[in-house]
Formats: sequence, structure tokens, C-alpha cells
Amino acid sequence: MKLRNIASHVIETTVKPFLKWAGAKRQLVRTLLGLLPVGGRRFIEPFVGSGVVFLNTRYPSSLLSDSNQDIISLYSVLKAKRQEFIADCKRLFTAKHNSEEKYYEFRDEFNRSKAGERRAALFVYLNRHCFNGLCRYNKKGEFNTPFGRYDQVYFPTDEMLGFAAKLETAELQTMDFRKALPKAGQGDVVYCDPPYVPLTATASFTNYAAGGFSEKDQRDLHTLALEASERGAFVMISNHDTQFTERLYKGAWLKRVMVSRTISCDGQNRKKAKELIAVFGNLKDSELLL
Repeated sequence: MKLRNIASHVIETTVKPFLKWAGAKRQLVRTLLGLLPVGGRRFIEPFVGSGVVFLNTRYPSSLLSDSNQDIISLYSVLKAKRQEFIADCKRLFTAKHNSEEKYYEFRDEFNRSKAGERRAALFVYLNRHCFNGLCRYNKKGEFNTPFGRYDQVYFPTDEMLGFAAKLETAELQTMDFRKALPKAGQGDVVYCDPPYVPLTATASFTNYAAGGFSEKDQRDLHTLALEASERGAFVMISNHDTQFTERLYKGAWLKRVMVSRTISCDGQNRKKAKELIAVFGNLKDSELLL
């Protein structure tokens, strides 16, 4: 597979996902797509999250997975029910429901519920009404992101319809990356956007999924990425640019970029941070080092 020439590959408009997502790659999509191979039999994303990268790719098929069952369940319901499910979600988006009292009532219902259409609809409501789209669970596996206090909350009808159409060629599975990466082989294109390494020694690993994401998880992901590339897959990982990740990804092709960080209660402290993109694959015909 040949890699795209970054200078010639430009997308005029990034397709937006319907979920709000902390650390979403919307501002990096142009850069990421510029590094992905033109050809490829299948796109694999083991940490699909909001799906913004998947949404902007043009591969014939995809394997989307995540350890967060709520995300995969939501996408599965959307794929199967489409407009019927979108209508169910929209009924939750009223001025009366945009209140702290109603938010915590729905959050409690969500945490008591089991996988299904109602829980999926509540997940969409919580995602759009919670603080900054932060998907966070406590040690009991309960969603615990606080109310966002927005004057108005947009309901993403068009974005959900577009995502549903894109899901037609996608396989969805709830699974850990340790099961997803071994499925990658010759001709597959893999993008990994794991919970990031903390920027400081005092920062904690994410609680995006109950149990968090440890330093060992970061090392296991790197090992599996190398093994997948040795089987003929093209693998790309993004992470914070730290001494740890620089050492971890030693031997890969690395690209550094600046990205705005918006998860902060204090707007005055929202700053840009360095991210590292590591590429594992055959670079001999690429023009990446321009």
C-alpha cells in the first residue's frame, strides 16, 4: 500500500460525528487522513469513540470496536433502527429536559438500565447534555459526568443519519484492543486512538471505561501494533507527546502536532498540547518525511 502525499491530500470539509467527545480528532482529521494509505481492504478502529476518523475514511469495509459497551450498543441500534431510533432520541431533547433535575433523573435511569434501545437513547441524551461530552464512569461502572448547563442543546438529526449510512459497511464488536489488533493482517489499515498517557506525573489515567487505561495497557498496545504491522497491516497510533511515548514508540515513524485541549473547568487554562502520531508499516514509498 502506498501512502498519500500529504501536500496533495486535502479534505475541504470534515464530516462531523453526532456524539460530542473529549479529545475527539476533528481538528486532526486532515493530518491523520493524509498519513493513511490510499488503498486498503479494511479499516480497523479498536478505540472508535465518536467515530470521527472512521466517518471520514473511504475504505470498502470497516471493523469498529471499543471496550465501552455503550458506544458499540448505540451504534448497533442506530445501524438497525435508523430513523425510528433517531425519533426516539429526539423526544428526549426538549426545553423541559434541559435541566439539572431532569439530567440527573435520566442519568440514574441510565445507570439502572441494561443494554437496549432505551439505554442507547439515554446515552445520546447524556452525551449532548453533560459537561463537554466527557464520557466518564466510576469504579462501579456508573456514568458520572456532571450536567453541562447549556442554554440550548442541539439535536444532531443529520449527523446521526449520515453516521447510520456509513455504518452499512461496518462490523461492530464490543471488545478490548487485545482482541481487535490480532484481527489485523495484510491490507488492513488500523488507527488507534487510545486513552492518552497523562501529561504530568500527578495526572491520572482516564476513566473513559470502567477500570481505566494503565501504563501496561499502553505497552501492550504498542506490542500488538508492531505484530500487526509485521503481518502486513498499516497501523497508526496517536497519543500525548511525552518522554514515555517517545521511548515507547522508538523505531516508528513519528510526527508531532499541536492540538487544543478543551477539557478544563477553567476556560483561562485551556491550552494547546503536543500530540505524537506513530506510524508502523512500510514507509519506503512514502513522502511522509517532506
